[in-house]
Amino acid sequence: MSKISIMIVDDDSMVLDSLKLVFEKKEDIDVLATALNGSEAMSKIEQLSIQGQKLPDIVLMDIQMPEMDGIKATSLMKNKYSSIRIMMLTTFEDEHNIRKAILAGAEGYLIKSSEISLMAEKIRAMYSGAIILDHKALHELTKPKGKVLEQLSLREHEIVVLIGQGYSNKEIAQQLHISEGTVRNNLSVVLEKLNLRDRTQLAVFYLNS
Repeated sequence: MSKISIMIVDDDSMVLDSLKLVFEKKEDIDVLATALNGSEAMSKIEQLSIQGQKLPDIVLMDIQMPEMDGIKATSLMKNKYSSIRIMMLTTFEDEHNIRKAILAGAEGYLIKSSEISLMAEKIRAMYSGAIILDHKALHELTKPKGKVLEQLSLREHEIVVLIGQGYSNKEIAQQLHISEGTVRNNLSVVLEKLNLRDRTQLAVFYLNS
């Protein structure tokens, strides 16, 4: 079985070394690189790319760092290396940072106080394609925020509301008594209308509107 390659980015060298030490003990996780800020992380990934070497599957990214913070680094990284999945790793639980991180392209958000075993499980889940939110972060994101812009049709609005509540395409189809294909088509139209990248950004947009 191939290992999950990760990069850890944190300006606290003690946290960085501790996480590196712990994850290196996991048989299925390979710590490919570490960095002390977003700028260093981007430089290392660019070097790996230039040299034709393997890029990290997942980056654990702190938010508040000098030179380049995690939000900016996430945005740059996702725009240039879209295959890399990013897990924000921070002590901050406020919804402002959560929303900014996900809108920048992050697929996950974990609080640093999470147990290492839980972090490892979430890394594996993210590697399999899941979107990961710490339960405290999820609580912040799911606070009701009003309605989506009125430019959407009634059907589109119904689908966006259900996406905002965490339903899958299959579950939305069952709820609205339509086909999954119709859900996908409407979702594509909504994303184009609102100039959003994916359903995660759409969920955040809805919850923040």
